[in-house]
Amino acid sequence: MPIKIQDGLPAADVLNSENIFVMSETRAVAQDIRPLKIVILNLMPLKKTTEVHLLRLLSNSALQIEVELIHTATHNSKNTAQEHLSVFYKTFNQIKKNKYDGMIITGAPVETLDFEQVHYWPEIREILKWTETNVTSTLHICWAAQAGLYFHYGIPKHPVENKISGVFEHSILKSKEPIIRGFDDRFLAPHSRYTEIRREDIEKNRKLDIISESEEAGIYIVSARGGRQIFVTGHSEYDPLTLKDEYDRDTKKGLNPVIPKNYFPGDDPKKHPVVSWRSHAHLLFANWLNYYVYQMTPYYLSDIH
Repeated sequence: MPIKIQDGLPAADVLNSENIFVMSETRAVAQDIRPLKIVILNLMPLKKTTEVHLLRLLSNSALQIEVELIHTATHNSKNTAQEHLSVFYKTFNQIKKNKYDGMIITGAPVETLDFEQVHYWPEIREILKWTETNVTSTLHICWAAQAGLYFHYGIPKHPVENKISGVFEHSILKSKEPIIRGFDDRFLAPHSRYTEIRREDIEKNRKLDIISESEEAGIYIVSARGGRQIFVTGHSEYDPLTLKDEYDRDTKKGLNPVIPKNYFPGDDPKKHPVVSWRSHAHLLFANWLNYYVYQMTPYYLSDIH
């Protein structure tokens, strides 16, 4: 089944070119189907790029999904045209009376700051609190995973000596959890961050379960509230060239970035990266949609609490 997105969203052209079934809002209203309502809080600077990343993965499901995009009202995006935001995005105030089957909160380029130093942190706090009663399951990605664990459970983040960047091998600690159903015993996923959450902090809280981790990149997937909160510290949604673009960007800035591990053949940035995480990424999102959203959400959204 397709994802339903607003008419005219530029991401549709990219997805259609990849032979991904995208249904326009106009066509969807003619179908007598109760789609899953998913809201995405996009905190990434390049919002159009992130839209493509996430919509590509949400489309890989037998479920019909209706996607709504929101952005923070207390932060002005410098890398996305205001016209795009005005046409395709809403603010939290415009949707906070609604209820949703699922929510995705993206990463944000503020992880080196303490949470309270992020100028839109009060708005993020309000949104995170709202998810507890208005969303069946929330998927937190990268910085959002750290922010959610900190807000809901007091889990701190810690700086790392060198940026964690690359594609890392992960193991499964809770093999019966639906979120990793169908995963190989060892699988790959990208990471790109300057901070980490630590096992010893999470293990102090009995409400949290560590589902997967990496020897090199640390904690990867954490679950809480029976799957109503999923925290993923990596970027399984990344495109083949996203890590390369980040590396090239930082190189041009003179930051002398670390070469992403296990990404370029022979660790040579001049060579084309090899994609090794795409199947895992699709399975991760499909499992979340099926087992934590579709199987858990009530038929009537008003019954979510």
